[in-house]
This record gives sequence, structure tokens and C-alpha cells, in this order.
Amino acid sequence: MQARRLKTAVAVAAVAVLAAGAAGCAESDRDDSGGAKTGGTFIFAGAGDPKNFDPIFNDDGETFRPVRQMYETLVSHKPGTADLEGGLAESWEHDPTGKIWTFKLRKGVKFHDGTAFNAAAVCFNFDRWYNMKGAAAQSQMMYYADVFGGFAKNEVETAGEPVYNKCEAKDDGTAVLTLNQYKGAFPGAFALTALSISSPDALKKYDADKVVQNGDSFEYSAYANEHPVGTGPFTFGGWDKAKNEIVLNRNADYWGEKAKVDKVIIKIIKDESTRKQELKAGTVHGIDFPAPADRKALADEGYQVLNRPSFNILYLGINQKNPKLKDLRVRQAIAYALNRQQLVQTKAPGGSSVADQFLPDTVLGYAPDVQKYEHNPEKAKQLLKEAGAEGLTLNFYYPPDVTRPYMPNPQEIFTVLANDLQAVGIKVNGVPRPWNGGFKDDVQQFGKHDLHILGWTGDYNDPGNFVGTFFGRGKAEFGDQAMTEMFDAIAKADATVDEAAKKAAWEQVNRDIAAKWLPAIPVWHAPPAIVVTKDVKGLVASPLTAEVFDTVTVPAK
Repeated sequence: MQARRLKTAVAVAAVAVLAAGAAGCAESDRDDSGGAKTGGTFIFAGAGDPKNFDPIFNDDGETFRPVRQMYETLVSHKPGTADLEGGLAESWEHDPTGKIWTFKLRKGVKFHDGTAFNAAAVCFNFDRWYNMKGAAAQSQMMYYADVFGGFAKNEVETAGEPVYNKCEAKDDGTAVLTLNQYKGAFPGAFALTALSISSPDALKKYDADKVVQNGDSFEYSAYANEHPVGTGPFTFGGWDKAKNEIVLNRNADYWGEKAKVDKVIIKIIKDESTRKQELKAGTVHGIDFPAPADRKALADEGYQVLNRPSFNILYLGINQKNPKLKDLRVRQAIAYALNRQQLVQTKAPGGSSVADQFLPDTVLGYAPDVQKYEHNPEKAKQLLKEAGAEGLTLNFYYPPDVTRPYMPNPQEIFTVLANDLQAVGIKVNGVPRPWNGGFKDDVQQFGKHDLHILGWTGDYNDPGNFVGTFFGRGKAEFGDQAMTEMFDAIAKADATVDEAAKKAAWEQVNRDIAAKWLPAIPVWHAPPAIVVTKDVKGLVASPLTAEVFDTVTVPAK
């Protein structure tokens, strides 16, 4: 089966590939990757701390950056595109109902601990996720809940009916997955980094399922923090928190073409200006998400600035746990208050555009005729008056310590949006919180906020990965647990098999989100950039911001 393809402008034209060249390779004593001598250390500046290294308990890019170097999924993406190709499964097919999926697995693959990858290992992972126990653990499995709905025994209020039924190992090379219902997410969702395949032996040895909640924070297992074991081109070399460095070592037993560098170091530098300084000083080879104003200057100075397509969305989240925000008129007032066009012109990267719905126009179900909220302060004031919400005070949460592909400058974005809201009489209390261990837990787990800025980079080309991820079930982030009409409409659209009917159903969902429900406000689509020094070769930029560094070479020291 093939995934729907992105439009050419998204999948190919806007993605740059740095050609690998022998002149850029570091010399070493080994020659085991197809003839070219390789080696050295590639140092990349990460923008924030990872949460942990167990894929299933994560959902953010700073965590997934090291994770995708160590782990692999059943289905993968062709480098530089959002098109699907074989990963740990060489091929896959489904029956006419879309409920039974058969995967033909690669032979000769081993986990980093030396144990064999096979169908039993695949089934162990799927069964582990489905049978996860404890509300703390289940609450941290955001991607699993979005794709598979619920668990064998739901222990969190937001979990739904399980999509997963069972997994059978027909033989070592054949895994058969049975679902309770058809879901449009597949096969794309099988490529989710969160659904990477871990070593069953390591999961058991290091008590991987142990997740403990202490107040507003979570503690994870030795597996998640110290002993992650996948099948990928790099192995875990440790996280030195004193140095703010994650070390990944070349997997000499990798089943495919071996990584060209001996080591990758992800150096965590939270300040964007400091990341740029270290790039210029030569202490790192690459940075992600440069400030929009810096892109041209860096290119002029000889750095390789690769603009990925804007396969993403930034939104202003609204938490209906606040009774005032349950009133649609108040949410519409907030939408009319925002001067999003000016925000795009002054704070967004070049090539950005105002968003009028929660998915790019390249994805099935985009509806060109949705209700749009142009900047109209007087309309905003009128709606607030009608709703009896004049003088409204809102706590606006934002993460000042990270740079995200859809959010290159959260402090500045917050300031502009807050000023727009205050101009229509809404008092704003800004609440800056650190990305991990603060903002994400406060917003996504505990719903402490009234407003927040957050966003999403698509994982695969399906409306369910955008709209379904945000609004397919009630979330603390939006306080929208009572919006069952919206959940039902999304579930129906996602379960529609006929392509034309599916398109029509998703278009209507997007119209209704804008006009009837408005659980959040789309802000912009922005093309994120990745920058490397001129002598780095082989980096393939991904529209999904899902780069793997196994093809990279660095100059000899």
C-alpha cells in the first residue's frame, strides 16, 4: 500500500539534500561502509532537553531527535519526503476491511543488545502498549492514545475504545496485526517515532513500564533514562546532564548501510542566540530552527540553510475549563482580536502563511470555504459584551526556553498575541514555563492555563494526524471533554473508507471546527530551517523534521 503523496512543492522541491562527498569525510582506520573511509563526530545543537528515551512515552521533537537515531519503525519515509517505504518491515498489506495488516519483516536485524528482531518482538511491543497499566503511564502515551484509542483496561478518563485487537507472529518473518476497526491513520501511523520497536529483553530487564507521578512531574524507568535499546544506526552512549550532551555511537552491527560518522553528539543549547554563536565558533556543526531574521545572513556567510516545507501548524489553544471560555462567542472574540497577518509579516519565517484551519492545504480534507476570522477588534469587543465577558482576565502559558519548527520565537509570539488581546479589553497574565517538566505537563496533563501557544509538525499525510490528533478526543489542553459532537464527527470521517466520501467528511469537519466548535485558533504555517556548516555533507532535510544522521559526514580534524 502507498501513502497519499504530498504535493510536489511539499514533498520534493522545498527539501534540500547535501550531496555526500569524499572530500568532506574524516579519515579513520576503518573502511566498512561501502568503500569510503569515514569517521569523526557530528555535533548538533538541540534546542531543548529530551523527556526520556522510551519512544512510547514521548511526543516532542527534541526527544524524538535522539530517539530516531537509535530506533526504527515498521514503516519508514523515503529520505527527504513524506512518502512511505519499508522500515523494519520490507512490505505490508491489509485485507479489504483494513482491519488485518500483514508485515513481512527484514531478516538479519538485531537489537543493540544482540537479541534478534523478529515477529515475536514486534508483537511484544504492540501487546506492551495495549496492556500498559497505570494511569501515569497511560497518560504519557499521547501518540498511542491518538492512534489506538484505548487500552486493555483504561485507567485515564480520556482513553476511548481500543482500536488494537491482537498481534500474531505467524513465523519469525511475518507479523499479523488485527484491529477492531478501520482507521485512516494506517499505514502512515506505523511510521510514527513513538511506535518504534524496542528490545523485549531490555524492556523487561530495565522495568520499562514503570512510570511514577509525583505531583505535577513524572519519573521514568532505567530503560527510559539509561538503557534505551533499538535497532537503529546509532546506539546510546549516555546523557551527560552536567555537559548538556547526549552521546550516540555508531552501530557497527547495523543491518543496513552503516553510519558514516563514529559518533553523534547532541549538545543541548536552549538559547537561540547561543546556538548561532556556537555554530559560528565551530563548536557545533549544525543548528535547527534559526531565527527568521538570521536565515539570509547565515546563508550569505556560507552556511548551508535548508528550508523544509511548512508541513505544520501553530495554534492558540483555549482551555474551556474556564467557564467563560466555554462560550463560543468568547472564543470567537479571541479569534477576531488577533492580527495574525501582521504576526506572520513581522515574526514568522519567510514563506509563512496565515492558517485558517488546522492542517496544510496539501492534506486531504482541507476546506477552502471555512469561516475565516479577519482581524476585527470592534467585532471582538462586541462579542465579549454579548457574552458578558468584558474585563476578562486570562492566564496565558508559553515556553520561553525552546525553539520549535512551528514556533521559532515563543516569547515574541506571546508578546504580540497578548498585546492584541489586551487591545480589545482582555487582561493577560503571561506565565512562562520551561518546555519539559513545566509547560507541557501544565498544559497537556493538568490544564492549568486559560490560553497557550503550541503547534504540530505532521507525521504523515492524513487529516487524522492533524485534526484527529488535536480534537479527536477530549484533552486537558483544550478542556473540551464535553464536545462529543466534534469527537463523533472526527471518528466518522476517520473511519470512512471511500476516498471521495472521506474527503467530503473531513472538509465538513474543518468547516464545523471553524464555525461551530472553535476549540482553538490556527495561527500560521511556517517553513522551518536547518543549518549546517559548509563542510558537512550528506544531510537530508525532512519535511517532517525527522532527520537521521547516518548519512552525514564531517571534515577530518
